[in-house]
Amino acid sequence: MNQLEQLIIEEFPQKEDVVYLNHAAVAPWPLRTATAVRQFAEENVITGAMHYPAWVKKENELRRQLQSLVNAPSANDIALLKNTSEALSVVACGINWKTGNNVVSTNQEFPSNRIVWQAQERHGVEFQEVDIMNTAEPEQALIDACDKNTRVLAVSSVQFGTGFRLDLEILGDYCRQNDVLFCVDAIQSIGAHAIDVQKIHADFVMADAHKWMLGPEGIAVFYCNSRVRDQLRLNQFGWHMVEDCGNYDRKDWDIARSARRFECGSSNMLGIHALSASLSLIKEVGIDVIEGKIREKMDYLIEILTRDSRIRLLTPLNAQHRAGILTFTINGLDMARLYQKLMENNIICAQRMGGIRFSPHFYTRQEKIDKALEVILLTI
Repeated sequence: MNQLEQLIIEEFPQKEDVVYLNHAAVAPWPLRTATAVRQFAEENVITGAMHYPAWVKKENELRRQLQSLVNAPSANDIALLKNTSEALSVVACGINWKTGNNVVSTNQEFPSNRIVWQAQERHGVEFQEVDIMNTAEPEQALIDACDKNTRVLAVSSVQFGTGFRLDLEILGDYCRQNDVLFCVDAIQSIGAHAIDVQKIHADFVMADAHKWMLGPEGIAVFYCNSRVRDQLRLNQFGWHMVEDCGNYDRKDWDIARSARRFECGSSNMLGIHALSASLSLIKEVGIDVIEGKIREKMDYLIEILTRDSRIRLLTPLNAQHRAGILTFTINGLDMARLYQKLMENNIICAQRMGGIRFSPHFYTRQEKIDKALEVILLTI
């Protein structure tokens, strides 16, 4: 048994009869994350907030962890928000829109990355959805949809339903050269695949912790490029978003120069301790190793499933456009009933796009994937 296998056994002591293939929804925690939460809770019981300065140090440590994970230029570019939807709303409601502006996106976005832009129609903003599946060059199709009135190109790095993965470098290059804001919902990437906010020329990147980062709900990373930070109008205010944070006697105030300006009130200290623990595991394993392991599992699933002509993959076969999500349908089979059968056999997955969605993580054992495949093949 190698070091990684031993680490997986220690950190993921899941029940043997549970096959967890739903990391694209809500992921299980590693053991160290549960330990961090337990210790934080016990500290609160015994001493309350006596050691609050140490909690602030942990908060700053988390910013540095996230900075490293997405290769942000500075920890000052990282805000800790509640979820991806809040971060997207900070952007969409912070832009000084002009009548006639438009936002270009895909036709596969999760509602969070659609509704916030549609809500700007009250400002005379048009939301355009591009079909990225029925084209040989999806990135070019998005670029072709942009015009002189395009203010934002808003995409998910990986689509939640099909697992379609866009080449963000191509899109980011275009946006930088044409003065278009580039906003990336990276909730289906961060923690599973390397993402470099500088390399892709992103202006905004956001992601919840509770999927591939193996953290809790209620805390999210929001990267805001310092170049465009002042372009976002603030809509939430409080003690935490001022430059002289902690000076409660001061009557005048200035907006924080860092991305902390987007955090209006008290930090989610419980979530901070939990996510910091989860990210320590991701760093220990290495994002390149994690990405490689996920790719191996996806290759294996595709190899087995494509042997049966009745099974149709909604996930691209092209490795360039694949990530950690695999969605499929089966001709002549009630997919709702198959989903029910999988769940009854403790195979935790999701129904998406009229099919079944599997999303294994790096630690998912092959024998567990085989159990899920066995249920499917016996059903059809």
